[in-house]
Amino acid sequence: MLDIPVLIAGGGPVGLTASLLLSRHGVRSLLVERHPGTAIVPKARGINARTMEMYRQCGVEAAIRAAGLSEERRGRLIVWTETLAGKEIERRVPGRASPKNMAVTPTTNCLCAQDDLEPVLRRFAETAGPGALRFNTELTSFSQKDGSVTGTMTDRVTGEETRFSARYLIAAEGAQSRVRRSLGVQMIGEEKVYDSVNILFNADLRQWTEHRPAALYFVEQPELRGTFLTINGTDRWGFLIHSPSQYGYKPGDFTSERCAALIRQAVGIPELVVSVLGVSPWEASAIVADRYREGAVFLAGDAAHEMPPTGGFGLNTGVQDVHNLAWKIAAVLRGQADDALLDSYHAERQPLAETITRAALANAMSMGRTTRQSGAVLPRREFLNEQGLIYGLCYESMAVIPDGTPPVEVTDPVTEYVPSARPGSRAPHVWLQRGGEQLSTIDLFGSHFVLLAGRDGDAWRQAIHQIEPSWPPLIGFTVGGKEDLIDPDGNWHEAYGVETDGAVLVRPDGYVAWRGRSGASRPREVLRAVVDGVLGRIPQPALSAE
Repeated sequence: MLDIPVLIAGGGPVGLTASLLLSRHGVRSLLVERHPGTAIVPKARGINARTMEMYRQCGVEAAIRAAGLSEERRGRLIVWTETLAGKEIERRVPGRASPKNMAVTPTTNCLCAQDDLEPVLRRFAETAGPGALRFNTELTSFSQKDGSVTGTMTDRVTGEETRFSARYLIAAEGAQSRVRRSLGVQMIGEEKVYDSVNILFNADLRQWTEHRPAALYFVEQPELRGTFLTINGTDRWGFLIHSPSQYGYKPGDFTSERCAALIRQAVGIPELVVSVLGVSPWEASAIVADRYREGAVFLAGDAAHEMPPTGGFGLNTGVQDVHNLAWKIAAVLRGQADDALLDSYHAERQPLAETITRAALANAMSMGRTTRQSGAVLPRREFLNEQGLIYGLCYESMAVIPDGTPPVEVTDPVTEYVPSARPGSRAPHVWLQRGGEQLSTIDLFGSHFVLLAGRDGDAWRQAIHQIEPSWPPLIGFTVGGKEDLIDPDGNWHEAYGVETDGAVLVRPDGYVAWRGRSGASRPREVLRAVVDGVLGRIPQPALSAE
């Protein structure tokens, strides 16, 4: 019997990220993946800046960028054309790439195809330890009893079966999750909304793209609607055919010859040399699991939510799921948190996934995906401008202690983001200095709880050292004085909404757990009650600064 604290089923970006994050928190895990290796087709490509913040904290950002497409190649445009070589209909600069929106983060978006991303994540997960990975290995059965999971994994090459016992199971094996089906979890939303076909091909398209580098080139014709997906920006591309059934096609019609002809039609060059590498028909759904936790089993990524690709949220939402979950599992396994903390995973991530899935579906519907179109149909203005969804969605759960302040008011919660340190929010990015080096507040988070106190709030930081060692890893800083963290632009206090003697507690996933807007006469007692409440060791306290 193999005994492991956490078993991860699925070796895609979500599972690999879960392994990496658990290792960073010192948790031993085993990832099993039924395929022999990482992805062999591009699948997802866009990694948004919030996800890159997470990979930045893990020390993986540079390697992902090196594996992905350079900014010069991917550009910052979205282009609509009648044909790639013919008339251009419109071009846009996505709001995500605007200077205003880029100012809210220390990093940027990245275009890295999944078959380039996964080897990077695998390499880091394998070397991080104490996590381990087994490919060609499938979770074939499991059951729950007494708060743990037992079952069987099978080597797909030798057929050898291994019994296991795990304290927790993370199901990250995709939209057809066997774990989810075994649990009887229901999916809420709209299934099979529209159909599509992905074509992976080789052809040199630089003549029609280099002068306007873009991530997406939409082709709008009366008999063909599709999108060229930039992979390497030269000779490796994807072509996504939209709603082919509305134009008289069946999945079996997409032979290599037919696909090559459609690509030539979309480019507008009949003699173009095209080599079709793969064809994948699929149907888009907009569905979310009705529960993310069932006992000792957690759903993550596509096992928990399927969403149309319009907006590029699928992969990003999935890896951010396990970013939310990993530190909580670690705290419970170390005996520092009550098991009730794990209920906050569903409470925080499931409503967020419902919101994002609805937005992705609205994007698709605005493009006329469900009916035949005789002319160009451009998307709603929110498409690729969803800063509010990327940064602004807030958590409400027992792992967040409200401070009584109202939510930030915005006209459009999809497109607008106003940085705020209100509890439940992503802790804002502010440039600081330490020892002559520039760093972002974002760079302080990842492995620990972090207490940030104002320049006159050293009492908060000192209180950390007066707390018993059974506490979770917690480090503290003062911000804005002449020592510790220097605030050269004087932005931190306003951005975090505290007075000079106030403090903010940030969770390992970078979300604000608690905020004390001013000082307290008994900071040690306040801080102890705050952390005990966030970790479920006591009922959530009703706290004032005192």
